Amino acid sequence: MGGISVWQLAIVAVIVLLLFGTKKLRNLGNDLGTSVKGFKKAMSDEASETKSDDADVDQIAKSEQSDESPSKPKE
Repeated sequence: MGGISVWQLAIVAVIVLLLFGTKKLRNLGNDLGTSVKGFKKAMSDEASETKSDDADVDQIAKSEQSDESPSKPKE
């Protein structure tokens, strides 16, 4: 009663193929693939930039901790 059968998917695929044609579908697939590739590249660049920023913050925090070494009390 629920769900989509294989035959229904095949009929929809044939109708889409007839409406748009193979050339348009090929171009659409190519554009979609290029978009996904660009999105993945942007996400990986953002992730590496975030890791780089985190490393910089850690380095600054460590250098500040070493600068704040306890000094000898004055008498």
